[in-house]
Amino acid sequence: MTDLQDLQDVPGDPGRKEELAANLAAVERRIDAACAAAGRKREDVTLIVVTKTYPASDVRILSGLGVRHVAENRDQDAAPKAAACADLPLTWHFVGQLQTNKVRSVVSYADMVQSVDRAKLVTALSKEAERAGRALGCLIQVALDAEVDGRGERGGVGAGGVEELAARVAEAPGLRLDGLMTVAPLTGDYAGRQQAAFERLMDLSTHLRVAHPAANMVSAGMSSDLEEAVAAGATHVRVGTAVLGVRPRLG
Repeated sequence: MTDLQDLQDVPGDPGRKEELAANLAAVERRIDAACAAAGRKREDVTLIVVTKTYPASDVRILSGLGVRHVAENRDQDAAPKAAACADLPLTWHFVGQLQTNKVRSVVSYADMVQSVDRAKLVTALSKEAERAGRALGCLIQVALDAEVDGRGERGGVGAGGVEELAARVAEAPGLRLDGLMTVAPLTGDYAGRQQAAFERLMDLSTHLRVAHPAANMVSAGMSSDLEEAVAAGATHVRVGTAVLGVRPRLG
């Protein structure tokens, strides 16, 4: 990452550059400490900065500071932002609940969809990935607040549906099964128990990799609970507020 003293070559407003650089450095220190505490190598954990609600100018600053992975959750915001930043060396992750009528747009810029949670979505993603000639990475979103075969309040498939859905993704043309994602649940057995939730996700990942050895990505943890995710074994953490600041209210 770029040092605070070495920002002159980073594009954007100087004050915002300093703010983002300081925030990013603080998050990096947290990840470093979490990896040390867990006995893990720092390079085993990838930071994804969630840039939703923030402008393309912030994405440019972050790219200049060394960020290589960014995430969005609303296509109407993400599509123009990704187009404005198409020249940057970024991997774009889509992390929101995805309607099938938005799939064509999302496939045009996203390198990975982390919120795959139903067969209909797999079919739509496969069709558009094939049409675009792309290999689209997919994570199964696991809802730990759902019944075994149900769906979660914020999307996701229950633990009992992971195996079948993963098989669909693995067999679908144009798609690549990369692993699992979850959001710490607000209700159910794992509410308020983030590390236990993330450890459950790791158990599901271990089982998934028996049939799909390459599906080893585990996306978990956000600004408030990245340490618990790293301790549980997450390979990717999704951090927004701690880097970009408190988001404005959406109308």
